[in-house]
Amino acid sequence: MKRYTLGVESTAHTFSVSVVSSDGEILSNTKSVYTPPEGSGIHPLEASRSHLVSAPSVLSRAIDASGVRTEDIAAVAYAKGPGLGPCLRVGAVVARTLASSLRVPLVPVNHAVGHIELGCLLTGAKDPVVLLVSGGHTMIIAFAGGRWRILGETLDLTLGQLLDQFGRHHGLASPCGRAVEEAASKSSTYVRLPYAVKGNDVSFSGLLTASKQLLDGGESFSDISYSIQETAFAMVTEVTERALAFTGKAEVMIVGGVAANKRLSLMMSTMSERHSARLTAAPLEYSGDCGAQIAWTGWLAFKSGMSVPVEDSAVTQSWRLDSVDIDWRN
Repeated sequence: MKRYTLGVESTAHTFSVSVVSSDGEILSNTKSVYTPPEGSGIHPLEASRSHLVSAPSVLSRAIDASGVRTEDIAAVAYAKGPGLGPCLRVGAVVARTLASSLRVPLVPVNHAVGHIELGCLLTGAKDPVVLLVSGGHTMIIAFAGGRWRILGETLDLTLGQLLDQFGRHHGLASPCGRAVEEAASKSSTYVRLPYAVKGNDVSFSGLLTASKQLLDGGESFSDISYSIQETAFAMVTEVTERALAFTGKAEVMIVGGVAANKRLSLMMSTMSERHSARLTAAPLEYSGDCGAQIAWTGWLAFKSGMSVPVEDSAVTQSWRLDSVDIDWRN
């Protein structure tokens, strides 16, 4: 008999609700995205206010679209962190209110783990080296000893932040990744930029500063977009390749909002082929933040015995994914 989990995602600019079945069928994945003014980043308080306004409609539409009766929902999951505090708290309040009303267990989910587990569900990856790249994360991950282990990460900006801050400097509104990718596709002129790989970690701050200076100096936005992608993507591909060689795994998976970038996928594909590894990437619809990642991971956690009392539904703005016990993979 199928069971159903409802998941609430609210870590940053996206408020999303999804219903998934116990066999991994995504029955609904409804969302509302806060868009800041042009040239501005995400303001946590303004984003949380947007979530408050959109939450009732998003929740209602997600349940209606799923075709599932509320009495058939076995658990409610929410993104506990990491993320922006005001935004996380909106999701937590919605989730615990619903769980209390339905009298079902409440399950906290790590947002980053959610990206990985949904990616594995949708791509069929079993034991991959994972490149998680988004506005909130840039890390290389593999599973070992009951947890997802970080084998490399950014020392400052995430890849998503790099693209967003560069785009905002040009006057775009966050998120800027797609606009930068489109501009990059119109150029093949590489302008030399700082390449900073330190051990198996990367650093993007120097790359961002140099890119802004070149843009201010009159260089073409398309040329700098092309160059910033080529440099940053080569950096994360290098450290992912080192992790792949170290672990000896046979799969590589890209997840997170930047997973939608075609140039990144091409670089990673070439690298994976050298190691005879299968490359997969989260589908475009689910590469960014969404309720499905919380609902599915919430189900995995729930069936392994994880839930919390509604009065303990706290949020954690900084919650490392390598501190989370993954009992369902043991």
